[in-house]
Order: sequence, then structure tokens, then C-alpha cells
Amino acid sequence: MSNHIERRDFLKLAGLGGAVLASGLGPWGRALAAAGQDFSFVQLTDSHWGFEGPPNPEAKNTLRKAVAAVNSLEHQPDFIMFTGDLTHAAPEDKERQRRMTEFKSIVADLKCKDVRFIPGENDAGLDNGEMYKQMFGNGHYSFDHKGVHFVALDNVSDPNGLIGESQLEWLHADLARFDKSAPVVVFAHRPLFDLYPQWDWATKDGAKAIDILTPYQNTTVFFGHIHQEHHEMTGKIAHHAAESLIFPFPLAGTQPKRTPVPWDAAHPFKGIGYSTVAEHAGDAKPATRGLA
Repeated sequence: MSNHIERRDFLKLAGLGGAVLASGLGPWGRALAAAGQDFSFVQLTDSHWGFEGPPNPEAKNTLRKAVAAVNSLEHQPDFIMFTGDLTHAAPEDKERQRRMTEFKSIVADLKCKDVRFIPGENDAGLDNGEMYKQMFGNGHYSFDHKGVHFVALDNVSDPNGLIGESQLEWLHADLARFDKSAPVVVFAHRPLFDLYPQWDWATKDGAKAIDILTPYQNTTVFFGHIHQEHHEMTGKIAHHAAESLIFPFPLAGTQPKRTPVPWDAAHPFKGIGYSTVAEHAGDAKPATRGLA
């Protein structure tokens, strides 16, 4: 079966925003197409499994709806990446473990079995990521797929909101193997740039990571955490945030405190969605699909 991705495959359901590959990623897309290496991946973020409350009275259903929606794609993605806050934080270890176990059970129903994860602060912030590592593995790693180098960063396990020097050294060494024109895609939970530090929408040493990434001419960063679509450029690096699977947050600084947007019974699941990324014919096309 051909894995060529048609845009209509991603528009079966109502789009609710999302954030993917808005920038040109250089000549590598044309090379992939010429080699017949078209591919897609899906970003899911901030499912907060275990959350209960008025901002989402359907909280026990939204993750399952996302799984069903991805499974409905005619062409299944090559892989799926969850960019953190898989579960909603709980102070008791037993409850946190229960939520992580349930989350894993639900996403096991995905047809695509190449499913990858990075932690959010809700998953890792209480114990420096120890339970997350036991349940999901290391919080930072890299892999290659069809000529693209993917990097997963952990900018949440450090309670000070840092990536940390040892991980930054690892990132530098990991990328040093590649030519500066190589396509690089980075996943992180928090934004690497200072979007709105007052609401913890930043990484304290994110500028160091950006400095390491800057020499690579075809770099894109996908992140979560802010529960809304957002696009930003730092130099030539494109940063994209996707909507959460639980509830949206307001735009940065539009109110004194960061509190969820109230649930709209007339438009349930508004502002909740996932991102799909299709790469074909050398043209990276973002498409989004909602959960309604």
C-alpha cells in the first residue's frame, strides 16, 4: 500500500488548530519525495489523564476520542509522539502510578505501534522523573527516520525548570554527528524560548539549547505545555505548539492568572485537538483535526 499522504486524509474531522511545520525545511523534503520516502507523524500533547473538573467534564473520554480519531486515519502515521503531561499530577505515588498505568493501557489501542513519549512537569516534576522513567523510559533520546534526525528533550524533570548541563552536552554531541544542513526535528514539553515566563511558559536554560540548534539550517521544534496553537521563530528555527487534549489556556498575559478556559457546553471540545504532520512532494503540510 502506498504511504503517500493526501491532505484530505487529515481533514475528515473539524480542525481545531494545531501547529506543525509552518516553515520551509530546506531541500530535504524534495530529496525524500524523490526517494519515495513520504511520511507523516502525529503529535499529541497534554492529555492530563486523571484530571477531573469543570474545565473538561468529558475528561475521561477525550484521550480515548483522540486514540479513535488517529485510528480513523486512512493512512496511519509512521509514528506518534506524545509531548508531555501524559497524566495529571497527583501527590500520592500510588495514584500517580495508577494514572500512568491507565494511560499506557488506553494508548495501547492505537493502531500505530511506534508510539513515543516525553514527560511533562505533571509526569516528572514531583520526583525528578523517577517514576516516569520506570514506566516510560528515559526522558531524552534521539532517533532517525527516513533521513530526518529527531531529538526528544526533557525540560521538566529538573525541578528548577532546566534542561541541565549534562543533557545539553548530550544534545551537542548527538548533533555533532550530522552536517549542518541535515533536517532536525526537536520535541520538548515546555517552549525552549521565553514565551511567557510569568506562567512558566519558558525553559530557564532553553536559550542554550537554541544556541546548540542554531547552526543546523533545517530545524523545527514541536512543543506542548501551553494548551494552544502557537508559532514562533528564533532565527531560522521554527517552533510550533499544539493544542492539548484536556482544556485550552488563554493567550499569554490576557488575564492575571493562568487558568483554563471555561468549558463551553454549546461547543464541546473547542480548542482541544491534535496535530498531524504530512511530508510529501517536498512540501511540509500541516493539518489538524479536532475531537468533536
